[in-house]
Amino acid sequence: MKHTISIILAVISMSCLSQTKKKYNLDFETYNPRYLFAKDWMDWGDHSLEVDTLTVHSGNYSGKIKSRDNGTYGVIAYEIPANYTGDSITLEGYMKIRNVENGYAGLLLRIDGNNTPLAGENMENRNINGTKDWQKLSITLTYPEEAETIIVAGIMTGTGEAWFDDFVLTIDGQDIQALKEKEKPIYKAALDKEFDLGSKIEVSNLNDALITNLELLGKVWGFLKYNHPEIGKGNYNWDFELFRMLPEYMSSKNTNERDQLLLKWISKYGAIETCTTCQETSKDAVLIPDLSWLNEFGLNTELKNKLQEIYQNRFQGHHYYIGKAYTGNAEFLNEDEYYAMAFEDDGFKLLALYRYWNMIHYFFPYKHLTDKDWNRVLKEYIPIFVNAKNKLDYELACIRLIGEINDTHGFTYVGFNNVQNIRGMFYPPLKVEFIEGQLVVTDYYNPELKTVAKLKIGDVITAIDHKPIQAIIDSVGAYYPASNRAAKLRDISRDILRSNKKDIRVDYISNHETDQHHLPLYKQEDLNMRWYKWNSDKSYKFITPNIGYITLEFIKKEDIPEIKEIFKDTKGIIIDIRNYPSVFVPFSLGSYFVSSTTPFVKFSNFNRDHVGEFTFAPALEIPKGDVTYNGKLVVLVNETSQSQAEYTTMAFRAGANSIIVGSTTAGSDGNVSSIYLPGGLLTNISGIGVYYPDGTETQRVGIIPDVVIKPTIEGIKQGKDELLEKAIELINE
Repeated sequence: MKHTISIILAVISMSCLSQTKKKYNLDFETYNPRYLFAKDWMDWGDHSLEVDTLTVHSGNYSGKIKSRDNGTYGVIAYEIPANYTGDSITLEGYMKIRNVENGYAGLLLRIDGNNTPLAGENMENRNINGTKDWQKLSITLTYPEEAETIIVAGIMTGTGEAWFDDFVLTIDGQDIQALKEKEKPIYKAALDKEFDLGSKIEVSNLNDALITNLELLGKVWGFLKYNHPEIGKGNYNWDFELFRMLPEYMSSKNTNERDQLLLKWISKYGAIETCTTCQETSKDAVLIPDLSWLNEFGLNTELKNKLQEIYQNRFQGHHYYIGKAYTGNAEFLNEDEYYAMAFEDDGFKLLALYRYWNMIHYFFPYKHLTDKDWNRVLKEYIPIFVNAKNKLDYELACIRLIGEINDTHGFTYVGFNNVQNIRGMFYPPLKVEFIEGQLVVTDYYNPELKTVAKLKIGDVITAIDHKPIQAIIDSVGAYYPASNRAAKLRDISRDILRSNKKDIRVDYISNHETDQHHLPLYKQEDLNMRWYKWNSDKSYKFITPNIGYITLEFIKKEDIPEIKEIFKDTKGIIIDIRNYPSVFVPFSLGSYFVSSTTPFVKFSNFNRDHVGEFTFAPALEIPKGDVTYNGKLVVLVNETSQSQAEYTTMAFRAGANSIIVGSTTAGSDGNVSSIYLPGGLLTNISGIGVYYPDGTETQRVGIIPDVVIKPTIEGIKQGKDELLEKAIELINE
């Protein structure tokens, strides 16, 4: 008996030991009574999430998602530090669902680095719905080298219920519960905190000679940041090394003294070892590293040779400041936002300018398409940044600089609070757009405010607070980054009637007569600015018995099989992409319109081991589907069609019977790379180049329609959709 009891106690002891060795609560068995939820699990979305004790796969608890009225999705998620090495990562788990409709359920696995998703899968394409008993599911992804965070989760969209249990996460087949965590590298750069509270740099006597020297320093600083091996290893905080260099450098009396200071600075970081893996520039490169500036400053031979030596033996591999996202675009790492920056601090203002200029110089695939020679921009902006006296001046300087890359992806929403404040907190109850070159009322956000607004649809606004519309465009145009004029006017129109006053005077033309009115303005939350005219619960409908219509703004994955079935015998289909698609459909829907596998796009990607070089990847193809649509396809686009919308249009253009109708699109395509600037400012750039298979550019020019049709003021007055009417006409020809 004693022997039996001893065995039982030993088993219990081993069981307890086994349980305590579990580092992560992936089976929901550790319950947190304080929060009435499984310990360390998080809930995302607007569905109801809870721990269930009745429906379980094993043990005492499971995680449950249940739809709410008007809810759209729910995610029950667990975050794990990515303190592991390996090549592949697999999430397995059990799921049970009941009455899941108008959506899907599944596991979710995402790996993030530097606050950016590096890899991910949510099982949406498996379209799991309905009612199903417990089943084992799994996701396997390549494990990114730059991984910092692993998120495992269960997800459910639409309506119904879903239960999740017994998650197991493995890396290279080894359970993460038992894996030894890797030792985190401690970078010397991260330990350097000397200038966190200020650079102590003051730029005085900003004459032409000093501006030229500061331009050179900015280019040398960026070159060393991305090429010098010691910087790439993370051995130096390169922001603060700039601050250490600046005082003595700015006091140099002539070019010889300047060059000797630069040589002394470079020698501080040690001898350069021979690089045995550095490659010559690819003969097929779309863009090559631009070092032409080495010949523009009268550098002495020794300095020029030293910089060339660094270039020939540049850093290779995992870089402290540069990563590569799984989508192929550059990922900017370890860039401190310096939220507490003092805006009279000349050092941090120069740092912002240097940081942005060099990121564009080495990692922007469309640098060759900017209106200005990018090599000339740095010098122009040095006095603008140095002379910025406050945060508003600084924000405006940054926006102007961002505008110089002519990229509509250059958003300036996050951190630019002072600019947003001066644009105004009050908004009009009506929508305006530029039609035929004039500012026209095109709709109402709140129809019940028509009487007080007074202006009618089709009225032309000629002045705001006595200032002509063209004068307003001229004064604010530089502060709306855009690839082309159509996108710039689109963005200006969204703000042009904003104000910090509760009403503004507008001069306008209505029925050929001029008039003026004090237009009342409202807080954004009091207006229905996200109104929709789409009155169907489906993204598609018949607009005539023989013509189908699809809007990608509301399309869902589950719509696609139905679309192919109900529209298969129609004379034509109109796809409206005057919006941003809610679901990625280039392949799933695009394959319906090609009779054979057809190339439609190719990308240019940067080379992390040879910064400044971009090369083409092989063209992507639209695969032929099981069924090919035989009618005409007409795709509608305009300046609202941007990024994914433009990419999707390219996919549809691959069809033999497709016609693109409309006007210039936004001309901004390619996965975005985010850039943080000192002061907590966030902006983006198009991070990969997008081209047609023959190499034709899409950036800035956008998608060129086969048939150009634009709305007219008369058409707006009559409530016509002239693009849609043209599409119907083309199908009926």
